[in-house]
Amino acid sequence: MKVSGFTFCRNVVKFDFPVLEAIRSILPIVDEFIVNVGKSEDETLEVIRSLGDERIRIVETVWDESLRTDGRIFGIQQDIALSHCTGDWAFLVQADEVIHEQDLPHVKEAMEESLANPHILGLVFRMLHFKGDYWSVDPWMYRKATRIIRNHCGIRSTTDCCDFRTRDTDRMIKSSSHGRLINAKIYHYGYVKNAKVLQEKLTYQHSRHDGERLTLQEITARTTSLAQFPNYGILKSFSGTHPSVMEARVKGSKSLRPRRNRWLNWRFYREIVRHGFKG
Repeated sequence: MKVSGFTFCRNVVKFDFPVLEAIRSILPIVDEFIVNVGKSEDETLEVIRSLGDERIRIVETVWDESLRTDGRIFGIQQDIALSHCTGDWAFLVQADEVIHEQDLPHVKEAMEESLANPHILGLVFRMLHFKGDYWSVDPWMYRKATRIIRNHCGIRSTTDCCDFRTRDTDRMIKSSSHGRLINAKIYHYGYVKNAKVLQEKLTYQHSRHDGERLTLQEITARTTSLAQFPNYGILKSFSGTHPSVMEARVKGSKSLRPRRNRWLNWRFYREIVRHGFKG
């Protein structure tokens, strides 16, 4: 069994992506790692080269910034990285996602068990979305995502790169019988960063989703609110351990702001009425 890791990234210094931690977190169980590095405004290429691992292959690209609808630019870049994978399985770890070392044996076992079953096209992970700091989780964001797919069988990224689809359907693998839920989690840190940096990142991302429909002023107004975490008071407290590769970042951080017990916050119950209790 051969396993390819892959990701895509751009402006990782400017937007403070934990991409080195992301890549390092799965290097122990991959045979090669493809990194699609978009032409950047910072030292992204040098950062990736600093890993110095012979398994890493860098593909340099220039992003088409005219693509400003539905996040299409991200799906295209993710698929470019996927196209260079040569393994039986292709293991995606996005630039702000990290795998805990305690889950690696479960992931490897699931790949070995599923390899001989052609009906299984993807392995699905639970998601932990950290918001504002390393001790606050948003349980209402999407709860599962396909991050390992069977290679060489026509699977492609969804338009916005959040999941994958097969050649014959627009249904996401995680929602189909072709996806197998495994005993492993994705630690998503995309919303844990300096507020100014976060707003700049969100503004860029939203402009690539809604840039044809909304003005920059409208997008900026939306991301300003998001970067202030108006629902911080009702987030779920995280008391587990973080992946070891994140140790330096976690130690150098602090809570966003004081928060009382969410069970005493009326907004928490309003959210349950709207979206259900998610944990």
